[in-house]
Amino acid sequence: MSNITAAITALGAYVPEFVLTNQLLETMVDTNDEWITTRTGIKERRILKEEGKGTSFMAIKASEDLIKKYNIDPKEIDLVIVATATPDMKAASTAAYTATEIGAVNAFSFDLEAACSSFLYGMSVASAYIQSKKYKKVLLIGSDKNSSFINYKDRATCIIFGDGAGAVLFEPNDEGL
Repeated sequence: MSNITAAITALGAYVPEFVLTNQLLETMVDTNDEWITTRTGIKERRILKEEGKGTSFMAIKASEDLIKKYNIDPKEIDLVIVATATPDMKAASTAAYTATEIGAVNAFSFDLEAACSSFLYGMSVASAYIQSKKYKKVLLIGSDKNSSFINYKDRATCIIFGDGAGAVLFEPNDEGL
């Protein structure tokens, strides 16, 4: 009898168009490119500037990218997990809205919030659902709109965070690791 593990079989991503460079941050806060780069290695971050767009918008875009690139039928997705520290609202979940918008009408869904480690916990949870043998396709989306809470006068944090989303599809794999 084979041991079922979970495999990542598809990937999708979304990054906003607006690029917040270190040079632009120099005009907003007491910092410079060299200070940021030597401490973080970061040269730029993406910011979602469109009015009324949030975490779910990026989660949907990353999911649509995955669905299109890998020709996935959203109706075959059993579970949608959105790993985020910046949900659009407290209720309903960002995952429920995302699942509806991408056409995953047969999936149940929930948000998973564990600050910076949300996506890592999401990988463990998605794998566990696959290993239960009750789920064949689990869509995990990491999506955050950190710019919605960043204080752009605090150089300790504003230099680090940006916005974006990534989506991965987990499916059963009976070949082991």
